[in-house]
Amino acid sequence: MVMVRARTLAVLVMMCLVAWGLATPAAAAGGRQAPALDKPRQGGAGIVFTGKARPRANVRLQVRARGGWKAVGRDRASRRGTFRIAVRGTARPVDRARDYRVVSEGRTSRARTVAPVAATEPTAGPTAGPVATAKPKPSDACGTLLDRPGWAGGGTYQCSFVDQFDGSALDLRSWHVMDGTTSGAACMVDTPETVEVSGGSLRLTARPAARADQCPLRKDGTRASYVTGSVNTFWKWSQQYGRFEARMRSQAVSFAGPQEAFWLWPDTRYSSDATWPASGEIDIVETYAAYPQLAIPFLHYTWNDNGGPVPGLNTAWNCLAPRGQWHTYALEWSAERLTISVDGRTCLTNTAGAASFRKRFIMSFSQLLSGTGVNTFLGGARTPTTLEVDYVKVWK
Repeated sequence: MVMVRARTLAVLVMMCLVAWGLATPAAAAGGRQAPALDKPRQGGAGIVFTGKARPRANVRLQVRARGGWKAVGRDRASRRGTFRIAVRGTARPVDRARDYRVVSEGRTSRARTVAPVAATEPTAGPTAGPVATAKPKPSDACGTLLDRPGWAGGGTYQCSFVDQFDGSALDLRSWHVMDGTTSGAACMVDTPETVEVSGGSLRLTARPAARADQCPLRKDGTRASYVTGSVNTFWKWSQQYGRFEARMRSQAVSFAGPQEAFWLWPDTRYSSDATWPASGEIDIVETYAAYPQLAIPFLHYTWNDNGGPVPGLNTAWNCLAPRGQWHTYALEWSAERLTISVDGRTCLTNTAGAASFRKRFIMSFSQLLSGTGVNTFLGGARTPTTLEVDYVKVWK
């Protein structure tokens, strides 16, 4: 993982934040909880969605469509915070599985997948006619077969990797836990205090070290006094091209230091990473406590990183994603194009066609504490801080 250190980045980002008049992390969090969506109920008239939100808050129901999320219904929560939204008629997903979520006061619920259902039998009587049935569109473990954007001749993506983190432990058949590597102000260790699966999420946490020798010695003879969690699919899974998507939440804090990432790295079973950055790295998203309103993608593929961060080419500084809220980050990757989006909004498109991205990459999630630059962690008793990952899905 590479920290954003350029002074120009700090100056320009802060200018953008001032110009936009964006809220502080505390204001973004607002003390409100994300809305909750119950398991949808299907019937002959359609689908009924229920759940909870802040009392009297407006709630919008959205369905995942090509290019992002589309609103299909709304309600206002009752005094007890409950809501009910019915989707009827042509919106009924009888042909294929669809993902739904609700949005309230800038926060999103966990997505719910509604599987295809059989057509309703006709009502008995002389006026009843045949029921038209749509040809089912297959679904898979990822929930919905997504259309391939720009794919010549059409076609769909197929699920190649999915983890909903619904169990009580990390699936070590798919994931490798980093242990003993120092990065920034902390070292990565494999303990339940730094890497945990609970409540339907992967939780990666940075916290003070449990003992003085928990982190390895640095070259200068010192040790990091904080520990953190990072996982990847090193030598267990990798893929070249496709769609990579994760729903994540970075903790809202009032101090610099926390840095989170959803990123891809070359699979060294197939190609070397010794010539980094020219060997390639795809940071789908990096979030920094010093820039609490932004998600920052970064593409590394030249020996000098194109001379530094170049918005619109290898990075973007205008992708809004306030900390303390759930956001969905996605990469569409082909030989000629990489497109990164946040909550369905395109943030960065690169068409350089670099050879660095024409090979297999592993997938990583990291909670870090920055050691240099504007986001430098200054220590103190302000940790722990946690990155939550609701799910990750990959299609090819």
